[in-house]
Amino acid sequence: MNVALVHDWLTNMGGAERVVINFKEIYKNAPIYTTIYNPDNLDNELKNIDVRTSFLQNKKGAKENHQKYFPFMPMAFESFDLNEYDVVLSSSSSCAKGIITNPNAMHVCYCHSPMRYGWEFYYEYANTSNMKKLKKNFLKYFMNYMRVWDNVSSNRVDYFIANSENVAKRIWKHYRRESVVIHPAVRCSLFNISEQDEDYFLIVSRLVEYKKIDLAVEVFNELGLPLVIIGDGAERQELESKAKDNIKFLGRQPDNVIKEYYSKCRAFIFPGEEDFGITPLEAQASGRPVIAFGKGGALETVIDGQTGVFFKEQTVEALKGAVIKFESLNFDKAFIRKHAENFDEEIFKKKIKSFIDEKYNEFLNTKKWKVL
Repeated sequence: MNVALVHDWLTNMGGAERVVINFKEIYKNAPIYTTIYNPDNLDNELKNIDVRTSFLQNKKGAKENHQKYFPFMPMAFESFDLNEYDVVLSSSSSCAKGIITNPNAMHVCYCHSPMRYGWEFYYEYANTSNMKKLKKNFLKYFMNYMRVWDNVSSNRVDYFIANSENVAKRIWKHYRRESVVIHPAVRCSLFNISEQDEDYFLIVSRLVEYKKIDLAVEVFNELGLPLVIIGDGAERQELESKAKDNIKFLGRQPDNVIKEYYSKCRAFIFPGEEDFGITPLEAQASGRPVIAFGKGGALETVIDGQTGVFFKEQTVEALKGAVIKFESLNFDKAFIRKHAENFDEEIFKKKIKSFIDEKYNEFLNTKKWKVL
């Protein structure tokens, strides 16, 4: 079985890129097709491997700012010739699922989400206050085209895997396609329970607007409790300017440092809404509870009152109330860790391989036409 892997772009590490690493561990000889590749920002598992890039790779500033080449990504994926492969496994939250395969090849899409900025987040993005009027007008017409392309290209996929029940609902809503849910993996072996409890709450995140880190900063400013924030992004300077002395920004940190902070924090703060969200599971793999916004993927990974606490609205009062409630509860580190192990990467890889094998046999033996 000749397999190709496809991913939207490989320019920074995130949960989706960890999924690609797991795919590569299953299919060691499979090349990875992607629009833009910047190994300098990736983990070692994604360096010095067979990555095949599109015509966007050498465009000015593409490695540093892939987003500005988004209008060309449908064309970039359609330019790849994958005729030699029996199975194509795409990892997509944007355009990767739009790859063109031959009729004898099976295409399985692991969908992190249908295109967010085309669907759920379109109005939030389109109504950004600092966006120029000309750009807003262009965006209306362009995103109308992209939604049409996104829907049409979903028909090129033979089988969808959703990364959460949350995303499975979106796949049905936007594409009218059924999917099976296989949650992304946490590498439990990287994390451990510490008997040492230090007095700080923790955030590990990219510092971008939709992560709602500003909400946590405001709450911890009011409460005066220590908060450590690991990560970097466009919002960092503004967040630091608002934060009081009880909040520390550490920027990007290596895995061994992040692991230590996870293992000793009082709780992990997760104020945004994610399609799935891997960081709450990393905290739980370290035996630490999560204080999370009770919507999206967190509902599938956190057990309210046992492995964490939910707050129902993204407001200062709601998050503050959850932190105060947390202070009155006791949590069992071993139970939290055991819960996280249900999402371990070895389980994930077995589920993916089993699904591909089963569906490939089905694909080979199923005809969707009749001869008269």
